[in-house]
Amino acid sequence: MSRVTVTLNGRDFTIGCEEGQEAYLRELAGTLDKRVAEISGQVGQIGDLRLLLMASLILVDDLKEADSRVEALEGQAQRLRHENHGAASLHAEARGRLADQLNRLADRMERLADAFENGDDEASGDSDASAQRDTLAEAGA
Repeated sequence: MSRVTVTLNGRDFTIGCEEGQEAYLRELAGTLDKRVAEISGQVGQIGDLRLLLMASLILVDDLKEADSRVEALEGQAQRLRHENHGAASLHAEARGRLADQLNRLADRMERLADAFENGDDEASGDSDASAQRDTLAEAGA
């Protein structure tokens, strides 16, 4: 176990910590000391215990607000994931419909190409044009 000295409100305190945590503990103590300095600047030196209590309450309030924001953001992220999943499903469904339409169009184009090569309008599904041509041919004959 390591020992580290931190300064709060102008007083040094030596405390124990795990190996490797010294710098982090100094950073935490620096944040607390900054809050204590802000409070003592507003209300004066009212004693270390009261200043530390007030600073602790303010920091806990900040923590609760941050927790609330995190909770709200997690809820928003969950809603967005759900919306994204729904959009992905719709996208996949639309892609499937588009693929089906493209396949039907390709089949029709193949039939039209075959009909064009064979001179057969029936293969294209255009029976009205075929009937009209037959009627014209009979009238001309």
